[in-house]
Amino acid sequence: MKIIKKIAAILIVIVISLGIASWIYFNSLKPTYNGEIQLKNTTKDVAVYFDEIGVPHITAENQKDAYLALGYVHAQDRLWQMELIRRIAAGRLAEIFGEKLIRTDKLFSGLGIEEASEKTIQNLDKNSEAYKMATAYLDGINQYIENGTTPIEYRLVGVKKEKYTLKDMYNVFGYMAFSFAIAHKTDPMLNEIKEKLGSTYFNELIGVEDKNLTLIPNEKNAEITGAFSEAMQNLTAVLPIAPFIGSNSWVIGADKTKNGKVIFANDPHIGYSQPSVWYQAHIKTPNYEMYGFHLALVPFPLLGHNKDYAYGLTMFENDDIDFYVEQNNPENENQYLYKNEVLNYKKIEKRLKVKDAKDSLYTIKVSKHGPLMNGIIDQLQTEKPIAMQWIYTKLENQIMDVAYEISHAKSLLDFKKGASKLHAPGLNMMYGDAKNNIAWFASGKLYNYRDSLYTKTFLNGSSGTDEILNYIDFDDNPQAINPISNYVYSANNQPDSIQNKLYPGYYLVEDRAKRIENLLTPKNDWSKEDVAKMLMDVTSPVIPEISKDLIAALDQRDFSASEKTAVVILKEWQGNFDKEEVAPTIYNRFIYEFQKNTFADEMQKGYFQFINTPFVEKVLPVQAKRENSVWWDNVNTVNKIETKQEIVTTSFKKAFQFLENQLGANVAGWKWERVLTVEHKHAVGEVALLRKYFNVGPFTTNGGDQVINNQIYDIDSTGYYKVKAGPSTRRVVDFSDVENSLSIIPTGQSGRVFSKHYKDQAQKYLNGEYVKMMLNQTEIKNSKNLLILKAQK
Repeated sequence: MKIIKKIAAILIVIVISLGIASWIYFNSLKPTYNGEIQLKNTTKDVAVYFDEIGVPHITAENQKDAYLALGYVHAQDRLWQMELIRRIAAGRLAEIFGEKLIRTDKLFSGLGIEEASEKTIQNLDKNSEAYKMATAYLDGINQYIENGTTPIEYRLVGVKKEKYTLKDMYNVFGYMAFSFAIAHKTDPMLNEIKEKLGSTYFNELIGVEDKNLTLIPNEKNAEITGAFSEAMQNLTAVLPIAPFIGSNSWVIGADKTKNGKVIFANDPHIGYSQPSVWYQAHIKTPNYEMYGFHLALVPFPLLGHNKDYAYGLTMFENDDIDFYVEQNNPENENQYLYKNEVLNYKKIEKRLKVKDAKDSLYTIKVSKHGPLMNGIIDQLQTEKPIAMQWIYTKLENQIMDVAYEISHAKSLLDFKKGASKLHAPGLNMMYGDAKNNIAWFASGKLYNYRDSLYTKTFLNGSSGTDEILNYIDFDDNPQAINPISNYVYSANNQPDSIQNKLYPGYYLVEDRAKRIENLLTPKNDWSKEDVAKMLMDVTSPVIPEISKDLIAALDQRDFSASEKTAVVILKEWQGNFDKEEVAPTIYNRFIYEFQKNTFADEMQKGYFQFINTPFVEKVLPVQAKRENSVWWDNVNTVNKIETKQEIVTTSFKKAFQFLENQLGANVAGWKWERVLTVEHKHAVGEVALLRKYFNVGPFTTNGGDQVINNQIYDIDSTGYYKVKAGPSTRRVVDFSDVENSLSIIPTGQSGRVFSKHYKDQAQKYLNGEYVKMMLNQTEIKNSKNLLILKAQK
């Protein structure tokens, strides 16, 4: 009996010891929000107050110390995110995730991002403030790597920490620029349609580009002063870092607000992931203050505000990538022809490290237009050399200066100057200030080709006639300053004409733009609360029109009572995507069947790439209206030409049958919340055992594709809609009460799974709630958590 008691006592001691050890270990993995830490290379101590959602409020004697502190605290919350994003452009994901990422690594390492980063860094002005602050930020990150605790993901994946460099930082800019682009998802598909189906099919498709446009108006006034398709999609779909997709922003002038001051709103649409894409931080020094939203490894916020001005962005969606068919020298495959000259391809040798496998070696050929995709994308089944010309790698890169200058502007004109230096990616820069200025600038280097050239198919690389003729001066870019409408906005829609023509691009459908205009125009007493509510709006003004056009084509003579009920629900629908609505469920399945029965027979395998592009969303409202179309005929049926009525009726019946099998016979029970879910996925959450610990969700949610609260999903055969992207933050800055401005992010501030701020905003985000972006120093200094970064003597 004594032996049993001793064994039991020993076991209790072991269990307690293991419990204490586990508690100590897991607590060591949390960010440090209190106490003192020694920091090298600072001139004075830096105080970091962490507020109730984990946002650091950095108070320093100078900006260099502040940015060094920012690097440190950013790293302690988001080091793993930094690790992943720096590896993408460099082609180093297979090094930690294995052979399944080799093809993605080949793509990104072959785009020329690394080479462009190296060239840019060689030419940097090392005496500039932007350079000094950026290197201080990197110093802070690297000091955390030396002295801070290692995130658990490094141990789970089996990767060692490495210090960060300016090249890593510029590679992030390159990845961001490429993820904004749409051409690589659209141009190869359109080119294939033109080549394989012919001009009749092709011309009917591209004819939609000048239809159903809500144009962003241009208007410049004075400042107010008071002082490849499938391959590309498959390769980018596996990325562990979210791509940039769309966005909304509007800035309401003083004459349209209740309190007579500007109200600023912005919600960039980015792929959902965990951690969330933005890291919030507030810096205050004697001569500078900014509450900013930072990308991993980027010291200067792309979104921000202080008591003087607010700024943000949406994707411009201009065309800055073109594909060229080169003509090889028949006598030497390492040469190509250009304007009757023989030129040598530049060759770049690449080595990709692969976890648990041999290194992968390959060679990239580069023409005057850019790298050949044939050597980068294994699935590119063509003998024609296809080169990708990308403005990001073609022109001088001042993107660091852009980020620095827009976050350090002293006036609207300062901000415009910073925005003018952006060459790529194209961004709509949105601005509002305490002096009642509002503005929008379409930033990016725009250019002209010959008038008859259609640039969304492959261009002729050898003739010399398909080259850029000239670049457009920034003053001719689409923009508006203090317009007579008293508001500016962008929803990734087509800007009004420049140089007497609409600038080509991959602009999104008019749904969100039209809704924003419909809501903003009639109202002249906007408040912060009104704007916050508008960011959660889930109504499309366009979709009811599409439904109406399709319903008009239905042959309902043999419809059952339940089918007729479904038709009535669609007919009476106002286009709102609330959880309790039934119509969105019917509509999305109906559209899936309609597009499949219209396009799949001609496009065959290519249809699956076409179906979820922004381009098909522009085709849909036009196609729904058409009575006559070459696409109505099913090429697989013999001696029969299908009509619109047959296609639409068949599509509705198939949709109804599917939903009845999926959700039951009671049409009233087909609620949107039963098929729409969102989950914020972590890179290691793909392992089934770790999913519930690292992923956030799944949740039911409100919203739909192309409403203001944009919940972006693919439409496929499953009948379930897994939201993959949406508002990466919602921000409202009211200059009549700037210290109580509002924001929210999808999950939480910290990327450390054991932090209390890992997902503490998730439910508030779903509910349409907000948290305060604190600027008031008294409130900030009342924070419970204070970390002192001590200057080493």
